[in-house]
Amino acid sequence: MLRSTLLTLFLVVTVNAQDTKLGRVDFPTSGSPAAQAHFLRGLAALHSFWYEEALEAFRESTKAEPDFMMGYWGEAMAHNHPLWSEQDLTAARQVVAKIKDTPKLTERERAYLNALKVLYGDGEKRARDVAYSAAMEKVYRAYPEDLDAAAFYLLSLLGLMGPAHKGYRLQAQAGAIALAVYEKNPNHPGAAHYIIHAFDDPDHAILALPAARRYADIAPEAHHARHMPSHIFLQLGMWPETAASNESAWESSDNWMKRKKLSLSVRDYHSLHWLLYAYLQQGRYRKAEELLQLMKKVMSESTYDNKLRPGYYENNWANMAAAFIVETERWNLATDLFPLDKNPALSSEASSAGHSMHGAGAPANTLRYSGAARTLPAFIRAFSAAIRGSNDAPTGLPEIKELQLAAVKASIKTDHEKAVELIRKAAELEEQGPPPSGPPSLIKPAHELFGEILLRAGKPVEAAAQFQTALLRQPNRARSLLGAARAAAQSGDQTSAATFYARLLEQWKQADDDLPESREARAFLKLEK
Repeated sequence: MLRSTLLTLFLVVTVNAQDTKLGRVDFPTSGSPAAQAHFLRGLAALHSFWYEEALEAFRESTKAEPDFMMGYWGEAMAHNHPLWSEQDLTAARQVVAKIKDTPKLTERERAYLNALKVLYGDGEKRARDVAYSAAMEKVYRAYPEDLDAAAFYLLSLLGLMGPAHKGYRLQAQAGAIALAVYEKNPNHPGAAHYIIHAFDDPDHAILALPAARRYADIAPEAHHARHMPSHIFLQLGMWPETAASNESAWESSDNWMKRKKLSLSVRDYHSLHWLLYAYLQQGRYRKAEELLQLMKKVMSESTYDNKLRPGYYENNWANMAAAFIVETERWNLATDLFPLDKNPALSSEASSAGHSMHGAGAPANTLRYSGAARTLPAFIRAFSAAIRGSNDAPTGLPEIKELQLAAVKASIKTDHEKAVELIRKAAELEEQGPPPSGPPSLIKPAHELFGEILLRAGKPVEAAAQFQTALLRQPNRARSLLGAARAAAQSGDQTSAATFYARLLEQWKQADDDLPESREARAFLKLEK
């Protein structure tokens, strides 16, 4: 008996020591100490959305103890990615089929398993998600001291969010629970992680800043934990912190891939996209171009075949290339990075090579975009052409992008009244959507474009108001700061102009040498190089 107790204590201490790099979780189960050790690692990885490591750990737990039902629970849970609207239902149901009601199970474990069966039961995904959330609420209320029940319940609430969801009630409820978990266990990976997701918008991001500053230290082994703080840093316009967070995440995922000899596809290209965007906001265009080159190289050397995330490589390429063109205003690169496909039917979702941007053009294979990125190539080509006075009329664009495109065309043709009317509608549509999260999915924020169109129309006072709104929605965007400075200068508000130009130069301390925007700011402020 004494030997068994000592062994259990030894294993618990070992688990805690090992898992400090993934945070601290406390989830008692009826499993053996050996199975429990793997289970806790899987659980901690699961809370940081490190699904590959979670799957491995949970499978090790059932390998150590084949009748360990909570190990199967964990494995099945790793097939559900609620905030990304991804779910491998077939794989999950195969795991659920292994779950049996054994005498060892506690009532609490049965509650978790019953909720799991609801998640992967009959019916459409949305209905199952709603039912699962209700089941997890019962577990949460039945076991108020179970921090993981609270964490998984609040995560289910966040998972119910969608493009059509209005209001902030679900996020507020989830955020309140996450804060309570964080207070009880400030090293719980899920608590810090879900606080960030709950408050990931311009109005509430400041509430998550303490958790954002700590999350990477709570679970440094997980590259997603290193990336997530940048959600809050970006919302607050903290570009050095945003860049550092994503540099760390990318390096961590790259090291993990090399250490375990995994496919290139496991690397965190999401962080690569965010890093490029941060560099662009800092005026570090050459560094951003290096990342574009890297993404091109990856796409030419590997394939990505994941049914949960179709077009993952292509979509990252599209977002990165589009952001590079729009933020640098190098409109001539649009046809290089997004060349027309020979097949007209694929012109809005595919491209072929043969062009380059200093060697960084689109890869020499047919690209198939998915989701929101599907219309990006056609939009960027048309938008760039419109800015240069040319004409391109793609079909099938979302209404807001059609309005932006039409507004730019009218503005370039000096039909300012029509341009203002069109871009006003686009801005209203943008405000009807969810609050901005991360690099703008619209690529060119509507209020920022509105301000630029008003400047072209000779209305700097009205333009200043639009840039102010743009900066409230996406703080410290370089193009909005520049626009605000120009609007103030043209309206005679020299003090505000000096403030905005100074903010831009401070933000661009690491910028490439001799960018025209930097020269403009220094000239206004009468600063020598």
